[in-house]
Amino acid sequence: MSFRGKVAIITGAASGLGMLTAQNFAADGAKVLLTDVNNDAVEAAAEVIRASGGEACAIAVDVRCFEQTVAAAELAIAEYGRIDFLINCAGGAETRVCKCAKPFHELPVEVIDWGLDVNLKGVVYFCRAVLGTMIGQKSGVIINLGSVTGVEGSSGAVNYSAAKSGIIGLTKSLALCGAEHGVRACCVSPGPVLTREAMAKMPTRLGRAAQPQEIVDLILYLCSDKAAFITGTNYLIDGGRSCGGM
Repeated sequence: MSFRGKVAIITGAASGLGMLTAQNFAADGAKVLLTDVNNDAVEAAAEVIRASGGEACAIAVDVRCFEQTVAAAELAIAEYGRIDFLINCAGGAETRVCKCAKPFHELPVEVIDWGLDVNLKGVVYFCRAVLGTMIGQKSGVIINLGSVTGVEGSSGAVNYSAAKSGIIGLTKSLALCGAEHGVRACCVSPGPVLTREAMAKMPTRLGRAAQPQEIVDLILYLCSDKAAFITGTNYLIDGGRSCGGM
């Protein structure tokens, strides 16, 4: 697949799936704008792409701040003239990120707010920030990262599961908003992925966690012209975990 001449914004791009997605887009010819709340790390990630011959810039963005998501979209236009892809990778289970491993009924409200704001509201904000540009272009693809927990639930990450369920509905609605304008939206919902060692302990029907590249390959396919008739759908890539009985 070639994305030469295309422009991609990737959130959560300082590490993990976000960074790998940005690297793959750049390797396939796209110009990439990396965003992350960690300014030093996202700048370093962009520099790695530039050092490899790719075209990349970076901006620090807290997805909980709508004005910062708008600033990222405006930077993409200023630097590259268009926005073809938005890949929403930023997020994480609030109990892990906030280091608060308590049952849901004991969680501090600020931990609940962080989980909902980053994993759902931030995705809504970024989609809102880019959709007008895509509609004006009569083209664009939005990929939202869901999770198998958005389908099967999670007693240990209640807000995360709720947010990821919400992203499935958000994606369907964006597909309806964009369809007549040539704008597509899809949700990619991984099961355990080896971005962290702990993921190897989560069972799947195939007996392993996914390699990060397997998730990124699906994202790039959905962004490509080969997927031009695909929109509004949620793609579980979970090794059969959601089949039940685990």
